[in-house]
Order: sequence, then C-alpha cells, then structure tokens
Amino acid sequence: MKTKTKKTKDFTSKLLAIQHSMLNFAYSLTLNKDDAKDLTQETTIKVLSNEEKFVNNTNFKGWVLTIMRNIFINQYRKQLVAQTIIDSRFGDLYDIKDNKGESFIQTDSLFALNEIRKAISDLPQAQRQPFAMFVEGFKYEEIAEKLQLPLGTVKSRIFLARKILQEQLKDYR
Repeated sequence: MKTKTKKTKDFTSKLLAIQHSMLNFAYSLTLNKDDAKDLTQETTIKVLSNEEKFVNNTNFKGWVLTIMRNIFINQYRKQLVAQTIIDSRFGDLYDIKDNKGESFIQTDSLFALNEIRKAISDLPQAQRQPFAMFVEGFKYEEIAEKLQLPLGTVKSRIFLARKILQEQLKDYR
C-alpha cells in the first residue's frame, strides 16, 4: 500500500509542477483568463481521475496537455451543436439562438465570423491545411502522416498560423 501512496504523491507532485504551463496552454486555447482557469481545473480533475492510465516513461506534460486540448475541443464542439441549428425555411442560413431561446442573427457576430473565416482562408496553404486539421482535432502525428511531412514541420506551420491569426484578429480578443 505504501508504494501506491508514494506513486500517487509523485504523480500529484508532477501535476502541481506543471500547473503554470497548463494555465498558459489553456489561455492559448481559450484567449480568456477565466475560461483558461476553468479548463486548467477541469483538466487537473480529469488527469487525477485517470492516474492509472498514465504509463511511466511517457512524456507526462505532453500527456496532460493532450488531455487539456481534447477537453477544449470537445467543449467547443458541444457549444457549436448547442448554439447552432439549421432552419430549412431559409435554405443554408444558420439560425443562432441566444441564451433566452430567441432566434436572431447578430450582425456583429456574423461580421466577426466572416473576418475569422477570411483570415484563415488568407493563410498560406502551407499553414492553412495543417492548422485546419489541428482545429478539427487531428493530432500532430496524424497530420504529419496524412500530409507526409516531418512532425517538426507540422508543429512549426501550426505555430506560424496561430501567430498570423493572432496578429490579424487582435481586435477580437
């Protein structure tokens, strides 16, 4: 029983040691301090509840940040499904609901969405394709394999795409 307790303490210590990195990564995903704190907390809980799934001699920080990214992607997808319905009366338009359940299309929201889409479509092809796949939930390794590129090249292109988009869309933070 002592080895289990020591193992749990070591695991918890490792997790506490990377909390700052987790918060920074969460902020890079959410671009909101409060959402980043929530995501970090949710990730910490999930990591602690899945301690037995961690394999020693594996990159602990990478494992934790992958869990965080997956939580973020799943939450984002749930939000999209909850907020967007297709209204067949208007053809291909999307009918977005507000918190009160009233249907409306916000001009500001549509403008921002169009700006974001344009900024992504204006990315050079070399960065656009890996970035789009990453946003869709593909892992770096999967992207590298599908695009037949070295892993480092994929990571670099996604990083460059983020920097370009952050600069172009800084007014929407």
